[in-house]
Amino acid sequence: MDIADLSERILKGERRALARAITLVESGRADHRAQARELLEGLRGQGREALRVGLSGTPGVGKSTFIEAFGMMLTAQGLKVAVLAVDPSSGRSGGSILGDKTRMERLSRDPGAFIRPSPSQSHLGGVARRTREAIDLCEAAGFDVILIETVGVGQSETVVAEMSDLFLLLLAPAGGDELQGVKRGIMETADIILVNKADGELKSTATRTCADYAGALRLLRKRPQDPEGYPKALTVSAVEEHGLDRAWDEMTALADWRRETGHFAGRRAEQARFWFEAEVREGLLARLRREPVKGAMAALAQQVEAGEISAAAAAEDLLETYLGEAPPV
Repeated sequence: MDIADLSERILKGERRALARAITLVESGRADHRAQARELLEGLRGQGREALRVGLSGTPGVGKSTFIEAFGMMLTAQGLKVAVLAVDPSSGRSGGSILGDKTRMERLSRDPGAFIRPSPSQSHLGGVARRTREAIDLCEAAGFDVILIETVGVGQSETVVAEMSDLFLLLLAPAGGDELQGVKRGIMETADIILVNKADGELKSTATRTCADYAGALRLLRKRPQDPEGYPKALTVSAVEEHGLDRAWDEMTALADWRRETGHFAGRRAEQARFWFEAEVREGLLARLRREPVKGAMAALAQQVEAGEISAAAAAEDLLETYLGEAPPV
């Protein structure tokens, strides 16, 4: 593969080259990883910056419908939109449906949009490990807005906030103890909460749910990266395409404020450090899956199963042997 040619085509905004590059960075083959690093290093420092928007929500809340309507609104304004949709992988077979592109039929045909579904594989947070690198590629290709759709709601899913500038939480109208059903961690991470399906018979319910969340947000500790009034809750209808323009106005206002105050650049710097440390951890775990560590680990696991040694002592022996020193207790 000619990496220099691929890089040049990506900078020109060629979709086929971008799709091929994302396939390359998602590959686990050692030679592909080396080519991916070369490609990403070559594209780094081009000065192109997109607004990265993470989007999460409970299954069935209408994430795909919202993204399609929202994306169509943005492309109508002349903006280029990339959608990175992460599909859950089967824990048994490892397969994924990757059906988001099928759901977003109108947006997938829009010349101003690019949709790429990826399997989550075994990674926590519903975010494919290489999603962050796919974001860098989309940014280099000249997209203005990158939407990162994740698998669903959960405490581990807040990892999406480590690769986005804004984090949206999409919720459906509901009463009762809906507030208790959402983890506090994801509530504290959200910049804007959008109560979807605010149409028809559910409109009044959506308004009440939005008021509930607005009240809950006021109880949270104020964050330094938020201006007065944020985070906030809004109602939207992806079907009727109502409230989408206001949601976009609130998002751009928040992003502009963060740019002016330095929080935007500061947050991206923190994210870069986070992903460096994540890559180190992942690299160490990968070494445990290769010989000779893999064989030594299997042998110690048998001793642990037989009760000949404790799990903690076996782990300490393994790490001392292959890392050079015992970890602090």
